[in-house]
Parts: sequence; structure tokens; C-alpha cells
Amino acid sequence: MNKSELNRITQELLRRSGSSVTVEMEAYFPGGRLIGGKYVMHSHSVTMYTEVIRQQCLQLFGTLEPFHAYFAVVFAHELGHSMDMTLTELCDRMDQTVDEWDQRQLALQIEENAWNNAMPWIQDIDPDFIQVIVDQSLAAYREELAPEIA
Repeated sequence: MNKSELNRITQELLRRSGSSVTVEMEAYFPGGRLIGGKYVMHSHSVTMYTEVIRQQCLQLFGTLEPFHAYFAVVFAHELGHSMDMTLTELCDRMDQTVDEWDQRQLALQIEENAWNNAMPWIQDIDPDFIQVIVDQSLAAYREELAPEIA
């Protein structure tokens, strides 16, 4: 993985998005979960977990060949959170509701908003490639909302 290329991708996507987030790079998400990136609202920062992104890319595509494009898509998604004008309201609603179904719907809406926001910034990446990542990213949220089969 070429750190200067990751920095170039990061700077280009920051420029495209107009976001003023602070960006940090770390190898792994604390606690061992396979989280590729995280936006933190109160600090307006994004941390990208480069080794986790590498692992995700291998798992999803079986090769590291598309690693830089994969990184760009994940980073654009995190930027999508940072540019979501409804994020504070959705998070507040999620914190206030006790209904698990409503919480799951709100969590899915937050993720879908981030993806929708990200799309204009990654138009130079193959849409089929992006769709694989989006579908994988949203699968767990959608499964939680799927009606239970008796």
C-alpha cells in the first residue's frame, strides 16, 4: 500500500466534496472489528483503517489490485457522513427511540445518506465496482429489517 497515493486520494476527495474534516490513518479499528473508516461527528474527523480496508478488499474481490479504488470508495462514504446535513437529527432520533425497529431503520437511513452523498465524488470509479461495495456495506442493515421468515 502506497501511503503517498492514499494521501493523494484523500486530498482529491476532500477537494471534490468540499469537506473540512480532519483525516487520520491507522492500521486497525480498535477492538478488532472489520471497520474500514469512521466519521466522528463531535470532532468532525475521519479515521481510515488501512489494514482493515486491505483485508476487506481481499475478502470482497480476492485481490489487492483494486485497493486504491476500494480505499477511495470507503473514504468517500465517510466523507458522505461528514456532509450529511441530517446526521445530527437522525442520530438524536436514534438516541431517543427505544423501538429497535425504528433504530434499525434510522441506522440504515444514515448509511444510505452517506452513500448517496458520496456518489458524485467517485464518478470516475466503475459503478459496478462501487455497487458491490455499497451492497456489502448495507447488507447487515437490510437483513436486520427484513421480515422474519417463520
